[in-house]
Amino acid sequence: MGQYIIRRLLSMIAMLIALSMVVFLLFTVVPADPARLTCAKACTPQVVAANRHLLGLDQPLATQYVNFVKGIFVGRTYGADTGAPIECPAPCLGYSFTKNANVTDLIVRTLPITINLAIGAFILWMLFGISSGIVSALTRGRWPDRMTMGFTLFVYSFPVFFIGLVLLYFVKIKWGLLPTGVDYEPIYVNPIAYFQVMILPWIALAALYAAFYARLTRNQMLDTLGEDYIRTARAKGLPERTVIGKHALRAGLTPIVTAAGLDLAGLIGGAVITESIFRLDGMGRLSIDSVLNSDLPVITATVLVTATFVIVANLVVDLLYAVIDPRVRLA
Repeated sequence: MGQYIIRRLLSMIAMLIALSMVVFLLFTVVPADPARLTCAKACTPQVVAANRHLLGLDQPLATQYVNFVKGIFVGRTYGADTGAPIECPAPCLGYSFTKNANVTDLIVRTLPITINLAIGAFILWMLFGISSGIVSALTRGRWPDRMTMGFTLFVYSFPVFFIGLVLLYFVKIKWGLLPTGVDYEPIYVNPIAYFQVMILPWIALAALYAAFYARLTRNQMLDTLGEDYIRTARAKGLPERTVIGKHALRAGLTPIVTAAGLDLAGLIGGAVITESIFRLDGMGRLSIDSVLNSDLPVITATVLVTATFVIVANLVVDLLYAVIDPRVRLA
């Protein structure tokens, strides 16, 4: 098991290094002049040249990359030889002239909101998706199965923005079950406001994913329940709960774990539509604003953070594989 973990960790480190190179080249070399995007309408040759020097874009490409990586671990100072240096403590992900702020500060402000949105929705869709999929598989062909699968197909046919708008209209506007105009606050500051703000975004995101996981779980359970070892377990007189939970569900978890890890990582990167509908100032809205304003340092940071979450999620999925199926450790 130890060798398996070491191999996966080394693989993750190699992917992170490759990721940093690709992201750096994509947003530093591809644009014709990244410095020109730092001053919007106030661009003059003098301002562009000053910003180019301040950001170190006038240095060799290899030096720029070393400074980029170095800043993530130990921080960096922009324009150290100028009269107005800009300090960027570690982890330094760049400086945004558009917002006049360190990009790390923007990420730190918006990422917790997106993480709370993603994890809350993840818990809901895994709970309802897997449980309804198991019930549907165990009642195959009967009315609970048909009703569950029909409802999941109905929900899955709607885009998330439609579900979100329907929830907003009925729950907040028409029925008045939740107050309007309440801003997001962390759960440790104001638990009531936290749940009032987050419950509808959680449901809007979870509804779509729960429908998918219900159908996926049902298919996996039906495939597993037809195996010989399930019939053997039942013939030995094992309780049905043990047969379903320990043997059937565990054997069918592999594709569910794969989908769950990647879906959660993608959501942490930013649920753009949901955050826009419910006015959540998370990573999704930050990404959209940076694209609209051509704010390359923020775009670079959001892409890097999102891709890092995906790579780490792949590592977690691989480790879970080893726990679910010991044969994977030999791969």
